[in-house]
Amino acid sequence: MGGFGRSVFGVLMLGLLLLGQATSRADSPAPAVVSRCVLDGTVDAGSSAFLVDCVRRAQEAGHQALLIRLDTPGGELESTRNIVRAFLGARIPVLVWVGPSGARAGSAGVFITLASHLAAMAPGTNIGAAHPVVGLSGQDPEETGGKEMARKIENDAVAFVEAIAKQRGRNVEWAISAVRNSESVPAEKALALHVIEHVAPTQESFLEWANGRSVTVGDTPVTLRTANAQVVDLRPSFSQRFLHALAQPAVVYILFLIAGLGIAIELTHPGLFAPGVVGVVCLVLALLASSALPVRTGAIVLLLLGVALLVAELFVTSGLLGTAGLGLLVLGGVFLVDRFDPGWFLDSPLQVPLRTMLPTAVFVAGAAVYLAFRAAETRRRPQLAGDAGLVGEMGQVLDTVSPSGGEVFVHGERWAALSSSPLPAGTRVVVRRVEGLTLFVDEVKS
Repeated sequence: MGGFGRSVFGVLMLGLLLLGQATSRADSPAPAVVSRCVLDGTVDAGSSAFLVDCVRRAQEAGHQALLIRLDTPGGELESTRNIVRAFLGARIPVLVWVGPSGARAGSAGVFITLASHLAAMAPGTNIGAAHPVVGLSGQDPEETGGKEMARKIENDAVAFVEAIAKQRGRNVEWAISAVRNSESVPAEKALALHVIEHVAPTQESFLEWANGRSVTVGDTPVTLRTANAQVVDLRPSFSQRFLHALAQPAVVYILFLIAGLGIAIELTHPGLFAPGVVGVVCLVLALLASSALPVRTGAIVLLLLGVALLVAELFVTSGLLGTAGLGLLVLGGVFLVDRFDPGWFLDSPLQVPLRTMLPTAVFVAGAAVYLAFRAAETRRRPQLAGDAGLVGEMGQVLDTVSPSGGEVFVHGERWAALSSSPLPAGTRVVVRRVEGLTLFVDEVKS
């Protein structure tokens, strides 16, 4: 009995141990999930739609937080407002990490960083230069839009950034200085100024640091559980990626050139179909991209006029039209992007790079010159088609040819023929003229 009792006791202890382990596993929380998305490049309609969508998707999935990896020179103010609105109204914590080293939160990026619940920067990054006058060419609004316009734009931006900094409890004075004075600071100084909360070399170290910290989401305090969190990457949709890729001055420039060439070729050579289709598609894409960039209408007119002159060169072959067309293509590229647009906040110029514009313009002009040369060369050749193309062709008599009629074989075909004197079958002849479907031939003297 003693042995049996010990066996029963052992089984009971084992059962209790297994039950305890199962209960412990049931009580232990599952690893937290953090959504992550990347803003790399200008803030435009495509990237704005992506970040707003990231907030929505992270909320619907019930994730612990949303982590944004940021590297931007700035961008469109209205798109920035959409992102800030989504961050301020988010129902989950939004974390912004400016990185990796060498990245920046420039101009519009300042507003986005300040709107986050917690912000960190990698060593070797910087934030600031949010003055609207930097715009697209470094010109001051007082030089391009007048003092009143400059004051209006600046005060609106100051009020915007001040409201964000106050709501998130960050350094209001520095935020205002970043707009008024284009102040920009590195990561370590941003931390000392309470612009950000942490300097983190990696996103993982930022999440480890954020673990256990409390932030206010809406009116509710939320304690972050981000240590060893499972990070889920959110990808932009095709339309968001496509619109973001289109919103580049060089892309708009090339699209307008292709559109102009395609449409011009179709108008001058009806029935080719393919150039017209390509031209119309590129024109639609160029107009779509223009809606996301401050593009000048006058510059577009210059580009299309330049293309028209290059096409006209195909028919005139003077050289002057081609040269003028090349000049207009370059001018259109230089002035394509508006040099002052109050709707954009950038800490570096936004323009068509010379390394893209000049080779493209020269290539298009060179292609037009080549086609013009080939067209001129073709016009100098004797006509090989139609009635005129038969004159001078050699052939052979099939059935005796006389002033009353006969048949000859010319240019791979049987023809009715007449001659001034009878010519027997097999005689070599040459066509002197053509009237309707009848050839007038003479014997080839050997």
